[in-house]
Amino acid sequence: MAKLRLNNPKNQLPPSSFLLFAVHTVFYSHSPSLARKKSPPFYYKYLIMFEKLEEVEKRYDYLNGQMSDPKIIARQHEFQQYAREQSELAPVIAEYRAYKKNQDELKENQEILEEEADEEILVMVREEITGLQTKMTGLEQKIKIMLLPKDSRDERSVIMEIRAGTGGEEASLFALDLFRMYTRYAEAKKWKSEILSQSETGKGGFKEVIFNIQGKGVYSKLKYEGGTHRVQRVPETETQGRVHTSAVTVAIMPQVDDVDIKINPSDLKIDVFRSSGPGGQSVNTTDSAVRITHVPSDLTVTCQDEKSQHKNKDKAMKVLRARLYDLEQSKQQDELARERKQQVGSGDRSERIRTYNFSQERITDHRIGLTLHKLTLVLQGELNEIIDALTVYYQAEALKKGN
Repeated sequence: MAKLRLNNPKNQLPPSSFLLFAVHTVFYSHSPSLARKKSPPFYYKYLIMFEKLEEVEKRYDYLNGQMSDPKIIARQHEFQQYAREQSELAPVIAEYRAYKKNQDELKENQEILEEEADEEILVMVREEITGLQTKMTGLEQKIKIMLLPKDSRDERSVIMEIRAGTGGEEASLFALDLFRMYTRYAEAKKWKSEILSQSETGKGGFKEVIFNIQGKGVYSKLKYEGGTHRVQRVPETETQGRVHTSAVTVAIMPQVDDVDIKINPSDLKIDVFRSSGPGGQSVNTTDSAVRITHVPSDLTVTCQDEKSQHKNKDKAMKVLRARLYDLEQSKQQDELARERKQQVGSGDRSERIRTYNFSQERITDHRIGLTLHKLTLVLQGELNEIIDALTVYYQAEALKKGN
């Protein structure tokens, strides 16, 4: 058994890698009661994490056993439930088992370090220990992120709302650019997009466009896109080459089904009218456009894109359900919303999340300080680098709160 020297843990334990503590005190993971009595308070949460991982591994082995049971296989509904859970646990278990294998190798090398006298061998062992410790740090980070609480909405499709803000016609044209950017990104991901409602300007821009993007895990990728997007460029109508600044707002809502939120039909006021195009001209001779008002919340949704009144009503109900769900989520998280308001304030400048500067081919995300000089590619839908950076940033923030 490795010797225990806990009197000076700062010198023995690299602060960036808490999992190495288990290498020095292997038996603690097998004796939780002893760990709680003997370990300093600093290590409590890490020992608890190991206990959690052991329980996850036991559950994973149990699921594999159930899935190989002919009786379970015959009951396909039950089998599918086990299969879904097993697939969710598999990535965590793969990293945890890699960690344990790395842990064993590190322990063996440390024992050699204590017993070996040959200096050449000691040099090689020290190099191997350094490599194993580096690998350990990477595994540690992966495991910690995997153990973060999951957002139950991450696997959902989304409804996006893009609205022109300050900047007049130029803001409307940029709203169109953002719509194209997100739909191209969706296309590259093999997701489906559909316009639910749109209000165009005379020059082809959008005053507002509401659309859904359907696919697995859409919300997990796009949930950080909500906020004010600022554009700096020379408009086509500008004769003196002056750069104008405009703003567009983007809202992201997880798409919800009837089972997620119940709407009492008696709470709805439904109006039908003839749809119209830019400038107010009529584009339909029948009352196909639909306006639905949810009386208790005073939320109103209008849809006139389809020639069928029934289809317009279905699309309007999709948007209404998403907005009501988002409203309910906001009420449940009003404390977090107050914290966010304190951080971003209420002015346009403080609420901007991203700037698109055309003359410099630059895009800057102000939340994480990321600047890329590839604006053309981003507007063509190449958002992976930005979305991945945002995901890593918010995972890191969640880890800080957890610690």
